Amino acid sequence: MKIGVVKEIKVHENRVALTPAGVDSLKSAGHQVLVQRGAGEGSGIADEDYVAAGAELGADAAAVFGANDLILKVKEPLKQEWPLIRPGQTLFTYFHLAADRALTEAMVASGAHCFAYETLEVKGHLPLLTPMSEVAGRMSIQAGAHSLERHNGGLGALLGGVPGVAPAKVLVLGGGVVGTQAAKMAAGLGADVTILDVNLERMRYLDDVLPPNCTTLYSTPHAIRELLPTADLVIGAVLIPGAAAPKLIRRADLALMRKGAVIVDVAVDQGGCIETCKPTTHAEPTFVVDGVVHYCVANMPGAVPRTSTYALTNATLPYTRDLARLGARRAIEESHALRTAANTVAGKLTCEPVAQAFGMDWTPAEDAARSIG
Repeated sequence: MKIGVVKEIKVHENRVALTPAGVDSLKSAGHQVLVQRGAGEGSGIADEDYVAAGAELGADAAAVFGANDLILKVKEPLKQEWPLIRPGQTLFTYFHLAADRALTEAMVASGAHCFAYETLEVKGHLPLLTPMSEVAGRMSIQAGAHSLERHNGGLGALLGGVPGVAPAKVLVLGGGVVGTQAAKMAAGLGADVTILDVNLERMRYLDDVLPPNCTTLYSTPHAIRELLPTADLVIGAVLIPGAAAPKLIRRADLALMRKGAVIVDVAVDQGGCIETCKPTTHAEPTFVVDGVVHYCVANMPGAVPRTSTYALTNATLPYTRDLARLGARRAIEESHALRTAANTVAGKLTCEPVAQAFGMDWTPAEDAARSIG
């Protein structure tokens, strides 16, 4: 199969979808790989490294989209990329369709087969979301600590405090991968951490593995409102696979928080779990609502691309190989994991949670796949 890797154009997105080692693996399996010039520069990977691994270089995105059957990306196609996508082409990337109706409609209209990293499921786990969730969870504390500094609009609190001064209070909404990593980082810095979830088994696990300065608490709207007045930093880490994130903090709830407190909503790429959040970029990461600083960068791992690119390729490469070997139709028919990743197929929306988010019709992926020639 002809496989293309394009340069990301989202603001300050420096990751790339494939490393030279990935190129070598795909070439060894008999596939052709075309990489857009400069695609790996942000991650410290030179064009020469790709060529040495067996890739050819494409001048621009149009050349890569135009010449290849399978396109590998990191982030969702932006509007200027939509016209480059053709019917029957396969895309493998993070889509987060439930947060963007226009993108959803564009991908359906394109007739392309869109496989989303974030919905690929194996035995109840999301292996292609996990590495970036680990990065984002850890980064959320770095970003939150920076935003808490007075010159950045925060209330001027140090997460770990100092002898004689109490540490900051960190409230983590969600005990999944993001929330767990955030809690570990915050606890490691000496903060007073409370992590909320609704899964009792998960909380029992967290209670065993997290340090003593982390407290687990069952999540309810009442519990959240009780904790907000003393929270210095709130991390939104809620995930419902493929679906829009539920709003756990409403605009009115901000009145309970101190001026200069900080919210980092890691769920923003799925619509956010804080009502007042809207996507921001690394160029302008924060904004203030009712005195509360909001950090809502939708591609947080893009700020540490060297780590993120290699972590991502480590996870995606086995599924990329299967998708290239089988093609879209057989991948849906023969691979449960890739079937769960199929979000649009041959002009049909095939992800039920996305359909529910927008009140759209949907078709099971295996049914839509039958129309692929």
